[in-house]
Amino acid sequence: MADVAKFLDKAYETKEFSELADAPVDALQGVSAGDAEHLQAAFNIKTVRDLAESKYVRWAQAIVALAD
Repeated sequence: MADVAKFLDKAYETKEFSELADAPVDALQGVSAGDAEHLQAAFNIKTVRDLAESKYVRWAQAIVALAD
């Protein structure tokens, strides 16, 4: 597994990618439980997978890619 531990909270550092994808979004370093609540309320984002697959995230990535 690639070293993604620096991007994760301690409790998730040894998890497999399949587990990480379905982990709560606050498993990501720097995303608090409060942030996770706001993401869920605003965009129905509950997991890392939800965040990655969010149409808003994908739109933002496309805009930045086209801008570069």
